[in-house]
Amino acid sequence: MIRPMQATDAPDVLALLAWMDDAPEREVFAPDARDEHELRGECEDRVCLVAEGLDGAVEAYCGLAPFRDGLVLEGPLGQGGDLPGLLARAVERADGLPVYAFAARDNLAAREALEACGFTPMHTTDFYTARVSGLARQARVPEGYVATDHLTPAAYRALYRAAEDAWSERLDWTDAELQAHFARDDVRLVVLTRGGQPVGFAELELNPEAARADLTYVAVHPAERGQRLGRVLLALAAAEAAAFPELRTLRARAHDHARPARALYAHAGLTHCRSVVTYLRDDTEGEA
Repeated sequence: MIRPMQATDAPDVLALLAWMDDAPEREVFAPDARDEHELRGECEDRVCLVAEGLDGAVEAYCGLAPFRDGLVLEGPLGQGGDLPGLLARAVERADGLPVYAFAARDNLAAREALEACGFTPMHTTDFYTARVSGLARQARVPEGYVATDHLTPAAYRALYRAAEDAWSERLDWTDAELQAHFARDDVRLVVLTRGGQPVGFAELELNPEAARADLTYVAVHPAERGQRLGRVLLALAAAEAAAFPELRTLRARAHDHARPARALYAHAGLTHCRSVVTYLRDDTEGEA
């Protein structure tokens, strides 16, 4: 039976989350909470559904949360149960909004259920990792360049726009939103300038709980490419993370079409650690 999640289901859903955590190939986008109180709070204002077995125990879970221009799917997560039926019920509750989903490339059960329910794979994102200390030892600012930690919102947008046509998310941010983002304690910006003009930047998000720094963006102006500035920015970002002893690894990501980023991480000695497929179900496509 598929029904809305109840407060008393929290222990069963937590058991499913623990089961997922035990094996990378079971990964899907899922609630962050790992205790009952936090899980109840996180699910309180969301559409959360479970599949109940014959014995009354929860066999599978999925949920919907706000994301970008629509919703993001949590799950489908289950050791059994009717995953396609659970997804179909979630889609009904999406009210026609676009629904994104994320699953490990090797999570075949979840991916088959998503595709059976009309979700289309958009791209695969590969993740790479390396020790912060090893990368930080390579940190050098080339002659003729200056490293700084500041960009005006206008300069940030211009470099962001020039560096990669596929990027668009930050272009809609206001000056105040950009300034607030870079004022966060867990965000760091490393900028290279030449002749007073910004030519590249690397952006970090610090995650002490995971002992990790995430390289969220690397941008090099097209006119400056071919001079290994990507590797320079990567090493400078690692040196920034090395100021925090609790951060032991640096993680970077690249979509399947981002061949220069993949080459950068390979040449810098990062190791591939996981792959995630992004899915979208968009019933609004083709509407006038």
